[in-house]
Amino acid sequence: QVQLVESGGGSVQAGGSLRLSCAASGTIFTINVMGWYRQAPGKQRELVATIKSGGNTNYVDSVKGRFTISRDNTKNTVFLQMNSLKPEDTAVYYCNVIGWKNSFANFDSWGQGTQVTVSS
Repeated sequence: QVQLVESGGGSVQAGGSLRLSCAASGTIFTINVMGWYRQAPGKQRELVATIKSGGNTNYVDSVKGRFTISRDNTKNTVFLQMNSLKPEDTAVYYCNVIGWKNSFANFDSWGQGTQVTVSS
């Protein structure tokens, strides 16, 4: 069982910043990709950002230039630095990690979710 623990959410005013963290623990052989998703009230969950094992990143258009995804491989932790926050960024943010436990078993784990609220 690979578990993810998220932290860093909170309430900020528009233009502010938050830094989300997600630490993976358990039996992990390799991590192939880490990502952040979010779900706003009344909306479908959407992919926000991903980072692959080689360091390649991808972002949804609405956060490009404002959000930065990064990782600390020694701690199996992924971060999401969120700057210039807007009210439309308000959502529950979930981290996702995909990889291999060993040569025979892969995993696809999700964090518990952390609330981000941006007010005007």
